[in-house]
Amino acid sequence: MKLLVGLGNPGDKYAGTRHNAGFLVAERLAERHQIALKKKGYLGVYGVGRAVGEETTILLPQAFMNRSGGSVNAAYQSLGVTPGDLIVIYDDLDLPLGRLRIRPDGGHGGHNGMRDIVALLGRTDFVRLKVGIGRPERGDVTSHVLGRFSAEEKKILPQVLDLAADAAECILAEGVTEAMNRFNNTNLLDSL
Repeated sequence: MKLLVGLGNPGDKYAGTRHNAGFLVAERLAERHQIALKKKGYLGVYGVGRAVGEETTILLPQAFMNRSGGSVNAAYQSLGVTPGDLIVIYDDLDLPLGRLRIRPDGGHGGHNGMRDIVALLGRTDFVRLKVGIGRPERGDVTSHVLGRFSAEEKKILPQVLDLAADAAECILAEGVTEAMNRFNNTNLLDSL
């Protein structure tokens, strides 16, 4: 069993914001593999099905981002997955839109959702798929993160979500090393 978690904030107020990039990618993957995200449990909504031949639970925590750890830990413990079978997808300010970064482990990197997950799991050896949202040139970072994608960003957002879903599928089917080799040096904007 694989556990794929998309991070974001629940509710209409946050739908479509940059901070919900993890939700958007997880939803794209669920749609591709016809996994309905309608079950309630693990302090979130989730669905179970097969993605690229792997039994996969896709989870969207329904606590606010900074409290994601309770949901992730509940699913992790209940499902009995190993650290290498936990994949967390989330936004990254330090990557431009169109870039991904996959890592097999590491710290929280200042991301409060990841900080909470690491604290409650008590470990850092799980897979991360970071989706670039870019850092504002000036202005408030919080407003940028919680803001909606600009009109220009929305033009490429479908391709970004597809690329990230492709990367998640690669992690599931071929492993984190292959996914890192294939996607970490890819910049979607170079091909547009």
